Amino acid sequence: MTRKQKRLAVIAGGMSFILAAVLLIMFAFGQSVAYFYMPGDIAKANLTPGTRIRLGGLVAEGSVVRGEGSTVSFKVTDGNTEIPVSYTGILPDLFREGQGVVTEGRFAEGGPQFTADTVLAKHDENYMPKEVADRLKEQGLWQHTEEGKP
Repeated sequence: MTRKQKRLAVIAGGMSFILAAVLLIMFAFGQSVAYFYMPGDIAKANLTPGTRIRLGGLVAEGSVVRGEGSTVSFKVTDGNTEIPVSYTGILPDLFREGQGVVTEGRFAEGGPQFTADTVLAKHDENYMPKEVADRLKEQGLWQHTEEGKP
């Protein structure tokens, strides 16, 4: 091999390595993406059971039921549609009915039951996840006072 051929072989090998690394990174990001949905979007979204999503809205009034151990069932609503959610674990301290919540998990096979593995609640009186607040504002369910508080 001439010097020029060796140099081209090294460059081609380096480019192949970089291409393989980029493809692996893209595959890893694709596997970890969780799309955000409101309860009203679920019917339109043709989700296959087992697809990981984020479900956000308000905890429906009167829907929190504590089961055995640390299992809790509740419903997430956007004012029109309610989705039943099951969660096993410790809930955030600020989790309660009528408050904003974002759950992350999957729909169970053969039913509308959403099984959450993560539950996020608002952290103070001024905060709600931006996507949830925007959707609730669109539907007229989220009002601000003059001070910007809900």
